[in-house]
Amino acid sequence: MKQFFELYSDSQFVSSVCLILQNNENQINAIVSALPTQLEKDGSKVSALPTLLSNPIVFQQKFLENVLAKITWTNHLEILSGAKTVEEKLFYLFGCITEKWGMRELRRQIQTAAYERTMLSKRLLSPPTTQLPENIFKDPYIFEFLDLPDCHSEKELEKSIALNLQKFILEIGKGFTYMGEQYRIQVGNKDYHTDLLFYHRDLQCLVMFELKIEEFKPEFIGKLNFYLEALDQDVKRPYENPSIGVLLCKEKNTEVVEYAMARNISPAIVADYETKLIDKKLLADKLDQLGQALEQTQNKHE
Repeated sequence: MKQFFELYSDSQFVSSVCLILQNNENQINAIVSALPTQLEKDGSKVSALPTLLSNPIVFQQKFLENVLAKITWTNHLEILSGAKTVEEKLFYLFGCITEKWGMRELRRQIQTAAYERTMLSKRLLSPPTTQLPENIFKDPYIFEFLDLPDCHSEKELEKSIALNLQKFILEIGKGFTYMGEQYRIQVGNKDYHTDLLFYHRDLQCLVMFELKIEEFKPEFIGKLNFYLEALDQDVKRPYENPSIGVLLCKEKNTEVVEYAMARNISPAIVADYETKLIDKKLLADKLDQLGQALEQTQNKHE
């Protein structure tokens, strides 16, 4: 309790939170829905977030009322002990509210490094996908609950996911509605079947998961785009957004993926999947390396 008080009452922490939110407009719109959207000022309503961010004292009070007070004490204990940086703590705090994580699910999210995996996934999004709200996809995905051997077939992977659908949806995130496995689409009088098809309520689009038990190959993108085009032309409804493809591979070379995705015009992501828990420190180090690489790139351009 002493640690809780010292952390969230510290002016430096509050300033860091304000700075993070000011520099991440997409994150504000997507995650900070927990905060009030409007405030009364001089008899009229004004947008809350700019007003709150410009006044750390008021922001701290609203953050306490609308975020910290809405999370159970057991969840606070998990975050205090498992999350290190301000950004990571914010990720799990807002996740508890938006995803409604209980203590066990929050613990799993921290143990499987959901924050690091979500941040790492942004580098491998194709340009159309980068316009989506943040924190939708991860890289890698962790499927330790499937209880699969190291050597397994794509059919075994698909069937095991279907049998553990509730846990699979908890891993991929809130908002997904299952539409089926081996979903049939017909093109040129021939039948084709996607591996797993979902509908995302918030994104208002179809999301297709294609499963590969081997290393990523550039030609996988062609097949993914073919399925996405067929879904958009024959399955998507007029008011829905373009379909998104998620290619899950056993492993990938980041540089190969970046080259393959550079001219891709369809919303897509290429991600690894793991059937066993991996060391969170490895992902944290990888995220730090990515941050350093991006900083060096920015310095060169400057």
